[in-house]
Amino acid sequence: MSTTGIRTLVVAPAWVGDLVMSQPLLVRLEARHPGGQVDMLAPAFLASLCTRLPGVSRVHTSPLGHGDLGLRARWRLGRALAAEGYQHVVVLPNSFKSALVPRFAGIAQRTGYVGEARHGLLNDVRKLDKAAVPRMVDRYYRLGFAPGEVVRPAPNPRLAANRSAVQGLLDRLGLNDGAAPPVPVILCPGAEYGPAKRWPARHFGAVAGRLLARQIPVWIMGSGKDHAVAEDIRAAVGAGAAVNLCGATSLADAVDLMALAQGVVTNDSGLMHVAAALGVRTVAVFGSSSAQFTPPLSDRATALSLNLECSPCFKRECPLGHLDCLESLGPDRVLAALSGPD
Repeated sequence: MSTTGIRTLVVAPAWVGDLVMSQPLLVRLEARHPGGQVDMLAPAFLASLCTRLPGVSRVHTSPLGHGDLGLRARWRLGRALAAEGYQHVVVLPNSFKSALVPRFAGIAQRTGYVGEARHGLLNDVRKLDKAAVPRMVDRYYRLGFAPGEVVRPAPNPRLAANRSAVQGLLDRLGLNDGAAPPVPVILCPGAEYGPAKRWPARHFGAVAGRLLARQIPVWIMGSGKDHAVAEDIRAAVGAGAAVNLCGATSLADAVDLMALAQGVVTNDSGLMHVAAALGVRTVAVFGSSSAQFTPPLSDRATALSLNLECSPCFKRECPLGHLDCLESLGPDRVLAALSGPD
């Protein structure tokens, strides 16, 4: 098969952080197929974030929710994609159902890891040694190389903010307070995985209070599910002192706003990866998870962990009931990392 002018489809993962970590693969596919085009198939809620990934030409959205089998809908989507003439597809999720659409689309070369018994759906099947390749970004990146090629560690992911959209976004959200754009510190208290990845709201509140005392604007960002904890943080510093943006922005909006920040304090979450990929000073707090697997990938990012004997446990909730890995990691350490040298 010629490697020039190939149209490649990448089936995106269903998590924000994983999607950001796929960006080096997109650039690799561009380099491997000069003159070609790299498009993505992504869940609808991630489509706006795909538009901020350098290397993506076009985004197709899937109507299927997370976990839906939807054979009929997948067949219809596959037949619609068949008309696009893709010659190569890289399937990033490891599920059986994620490989169905490329098969229904009749794409000639279908690349992915073994996953859930997908030998009949993929014809360029790779085996993964998880111990040898612990980082998710490298696992994705390797799929852009032919079997047997030497693969170095992936470059750090990048996101591109839309600077021309920022002024309108600030106006819509009521964030303009002067002639120059604000330069906030952004707090991201959410973590979709579960409580064992969420630094306590009172610690976020202590950080917010110290920053506000220095006249530094504080914005709190996340999904609508994080709105309540953001209100707890605001209550700790006085209503109106910090801005609660949880649920008020799309993922693309979050990229554009976060690019303004002087720093971000975050749990191990999707927005952690967004901040790191923008090159913003990022302090990431790790509890039940490990920075060996999904670290914030930036020279300006710091991953903080107490490295307790019981962690990382990779549980959604603390199996010991005390959550010491996060409770005992105090605000002073986070503030010191936030103001430390780049």
